[in-house]
Amino acid sequence: MKIAIDAMGGDHAPAEVIKGVSKAMEAFPDVQFIIAGDQEQIQPLLQVSDRVQILHTTEVISSDDEPVRAVRRKKDASMVLAANEVKEGRADACISAGNTGALMAAGLFVVGRISGIDRPALAPTLPTVDGKGFLLLDVGANADAKPEHLYQYALMGHVYAKEVRGIDKPRIGLLNIGTEEQKGNELTKAAFALLKDAPFHFIGNVEARDLLDGVADVVVTDGFTGNSVLKSVEGTALSLFKMLKASLTGSTKSKLAALFLKNEFKQLKNKLDYSEYGGAGLFGLNAPVVKAHGSSDATAFFHAIRQTRDMVQKDVPSIIRQSIEEQG
Repeated sequence: MKIAIDAMGGDHAPAEVIKGVSKAMEAFPDVQFIIAGDQEQIQPLLQVSDRVQILHTTEVISSDDEPVRAVRRKKDASMVLAANEVKEGRADACISAGNTGALMAAGLFVVGRISGIDRPALAPTLPTVDGKGFLLLDVGANADAKPEHLYQYALMGHVYAKEVRGIDKPRIGLLNIGTEEQKGNELTKAAFALLKDAPFHFIGNVEARDLLDGVADVVVTDGFTGNSVLKSVEGTALSLFKMLKASLTGSTKSKLAALFLKNEFKQLKNKLDYSEYGGAGLFGLNAPVVKAHGSSDATAFFHAIRQTRDMVQKDVPSIIRQSIEEQG
């Protein structure tokens, strides 16, 4: 198996990206890596191995670049080169922590979309209280959606939850403002009608307040709403820990208490960190394309590689393609 890596994307590239690759090389001896980026920066960070190939380039897509224009004009950018390795069949998947919009554009224009999928969806796994997590899609690939798009998201989420996450009968929920069937806007009402007759385990509408309690294994929504939920979860977790830190450093007594609870707080922080689950998969493409968090450290990037490896091993795109064909 070969995975193409954009070494120059993300806040801590290329150092943390390469550290993550090094961890993955130790953990997964069956994986080879094609690393796209500046060889002068990458080479000193990388252990010599016949399992690694460097595609040298100094061109990079930045966070300020307009996504579609950048992908079309910067043909030698590290992200585009990584995606092209997949297109040409030299790699089985690609990963980047860079510009999200550009990676989605590269996925669509370079890797290509599965026939029958109208719009790919960006799907991270978010934490739950029980530690199992849930898949949320879409979180920003498409701000607007039609009912049939939400149906396709549910189908792709079902395949991923079953094949990669090992859930025998994934519970699929539709994000809404209430649990009753008649709740919501025209989009959710029409999507509900499609989903209730689907050949997977649709449990109905779910509310945002219940997501972290693990109300569903897969939650589908439009990209605008999904991105808002994602940012709310992330922001709430960060704010919570800031509040805890302020409370536990306010006096000598609280500092002593914090010292005794240090390990517990660390475990809680890890449970709320969705990067532990991997990156956000761009579902609906001909091959796995994974968006690692922009601020990924080596551990987060390692988990993105682990997730990508699982998607390749389970051949998720082929199963999605087959499921779409069976739906007619």
